[in-house]
Amino acid sequence: MTRAKHRKRRPLLTLLLILALFSLAGVAVHRFLPPLATILMVKQAAAGHGMDYRWRSLDRISPRLVEAVIAAEDARFCQHHGFDVEAIQKAMEANERAEQRGSDKRRGASTISQQTAKNVFLWPGRDWVRKGLEAGYTGLIEIGWGKRRIMEMYLNVAEWAPGVYGAEAASRHWFNKSADKLTASEAARLAAILPSPRRYKAANSGPYVRRRAARIQAAMGTVRQQGLDACVDRR
Repeated sequence: MTRAKHRKRRPLLTLLLILALFSLAGVAVHRFLPPLATILMVKQAAAGHGMDYRWRSLDRISPRLVEAVIAAEDARFCQHHGFDVEAIQKAMEANERAEQRGSDKRRGASTISQQTAKNVFLWPGRDWVRKGLEAGYTGLIEIGWGKRRIMEMYLNVAEWAPGVYGAEAASRHWFNKSADKLTASEAARLAAILPSPRRYKAANSGPYVRRRAARIQAAMGTVRQQGLDACVDRR
């Protein structure tokens, strides 16, 4: 390699090193401290939706909600290492069939770990840069945090209504109670609205949410019986 090429590559390598150190530092800090806010929270607040965000440790959140989100969002949460290869393959096959039919509907395969990485560190969107960063952060939190911390973070920063973030704020917003008092039915309804929390309601729900919540609540029994939440230490 000539000296000229080496000089040209040096700024790029320096930038990559800075980004890597920044990412590692962020993951290390949030292993122990909750985020003050996320990019989505700030964006929604700027749009006039406010920000109701109340951090609670996992011990102060009903285990029914853990079961509900695993049943609804990521049944293999305790088995994969951040990426569910089987779900990705099924999603690709389903999307290929949808494309052949001329349908715009696309099936996703994001795990709870991927969603947590996106929610905590990145911005909303579907561009390839963000997806690449999401993959990197997902690997880092799987190694640096472990499943319990990932679940704790996920339940605390997920959006459950416009401007409402985390299980505690969601529980009080929809059911006027603290998150540790959630019943199985209430937890299932909260999990049922996660794909579109600005569109659906967990309380006074419409037919779609009621049907989806009923399926989730039934699946929560499987989560308990088969120990699909065993990696989330409920000390």
